Amino acid sequence: MTFDRETGELLVYEPESVSSLTHGFYGEMRKGAIRLTPEEALYLIDIRNGFCTDTALNVLRFNDVAAHFEAQTPKLMARYHTYKDWRDRGLVARPIEEAEGKYGRNPMKKYPPGKFSPPKYAVQGLFFPEDLMTIIDEETVGKELYSRYWLGQFGSYKAEQRGRISKLDAYETLFMMKHCGLGLRNASKSDVVKWAKKRRPDFPAMYEVYEDWRMRGYVLKTGFKFGTHFRLYLPGASPTRDADEWIHSKHVIHVFPRRAKMIISEWARAIRVAHSVKKTFILAIPGRSGKKKAKVKLDFLLYHRKQGGIETPKEDKPHFVMLSLSEEEYIGGAELADAIEQAKKLGLDLILAIADRETSVTYYRVRRIELPGSPYEYYEIYWEQP
Repeated sequence: MTFDRETGELLVYEPESVSSLTHGFYGEMRKGAIRLTPEEALYLIDIRNGFCTDTALNVLRFNDVAAHFEAQTPKLMARYHTYKDWRDRGLVARPIEEAEGKYGRNPMKKYPPGKFSPPKYAVQGLFFPEDLMTIIDEETVGKELYSRYWLGQFGSYKAEQRGRISKLDAYETLFMMKHCGLGLRNASKSDVVKWAKKRRPDFPAMYEVYEDWRMRGYVLKTGFKFGTHFRLYLPGASPTRDADEWIHSKHVIHVFPRRAKMIISEWARAIRVAHSVKKTFILAIPGRSGKKKAKVKLDFLLYHRKQGGIETPKEDKPHFVMLSLSEEEYIGGAELADAIEQAKKLGLDLILAIADRETSVTYYRVRRIELPGSPYEYYEIYWEQP
């Protein structure tokens, strides 16, 4: 291949090489030559024994080519290593610029509809600001709230007969104050929010998600043991429905506000913990996007496998769209929401491809959830084996 330093183009002219690259779905044909992207050129040098010179016939090694594109191509090594991994699996990845139209390959996962009719109680509790917990010591009311509506924890965890008080976390406290008639001897709703925000500034966003699912008949409890914010039970779940066996949740929810940022390694760890205990990881992005939207550039169109072979641009539509990331990178809720929105417009599921420090790549697939009646965005994220 030849690198033109003036135009920044990487071109292949030899007819035999042009034919081979065309057959392998590399590059773009231009007047009898193949124009390569930086990732394609680097892959050919690194893996396929490609030979590159500039127009003065100086031999260029991997770093010579990469150095030219590093400044103008954000996260070039993350892009390269995720591209390389996909190609090494015998699959085809093409530049995102080739995307056109709606491909219709990202069906939504529909969750069952439900509705919660909040019970009304004239009950008083005491709020403990340092613990972000409310205690209800009216035994009959606390027991009924727990057994009929799974609000609070009566008695001991998994042993409600041990104890006579009911404990509500901050989300349950605020929810019951707004919808169920709960009063506090020492605090108002605004006091609860103020104290909770001191402990965790994202409390309002967390509560939005809690309330959204709760009002649709779902039950949310702490996800602390699973490294996430909430564990989720489908409508109709009850802690006392089956006395012989504890009901286990099958989903966890992680709230990622648009203004928040998180290092990729921490975010991926939460997904892995959820999968290790066989729970579906749900990402919640509360709130609506503002007028100033965060912009993220997607990286590649991905072709996958099909019966009898692999998908190719010649015969098939792309299967996914890829966002390339590195282990040490930070991503914001607004940026992730924008990437998902772009994938939705293309009609493709988003693949988050994360290259770790050893350049091993882990893939996560993002699928939209339809929660009937909800104004917010929810997504299932699960490990994908290409």
